[in-house]
Amino acid sequence: MAAATTEGRLLVFPLACLPVLPRGKGNKIIQIPSIRASNREEFVVALAILNENSSLTLMAGKRKYTMKPADMAHYQGERGRRGNKLPRGFQRVSAMIAEHPSTKKTTKESDNVSEMSDD
Repeated sequence: MAAATTEGRLLVFPLACLPVLPRGKGNKIIQIPSIRASNREEFVVALAILNENSSLTLMAGKRKYTMKPADMAHYQGERGRRGNKLPRGFQRVSAMIAEHPSTKKTTKESDNVSEMSDD
């Protein structure tokens, strides 16, 4: 799973690390300081579900940045951590697209958010 914030941070972690909690409980996907979250200065802007061979394309305005699995190693961490800063020019993520090579299917972050909210 990949998560991007308005601060330009990206965190990639295994989906198996995301526990299923009772209804009404929330999961912390990425660390955002509580003051920044309560003031809505920083929040999650995009989520994507990846597999080991997926590439990740970040859209920042008209710019596009595609990361291969080897490039994402820098952003891998434990669920609930802060994540690392994206390169300059790509810190204002407007969309995130996961490209799965085995199925030739792309998944936009809006598709993933709607799938998660159906539960």
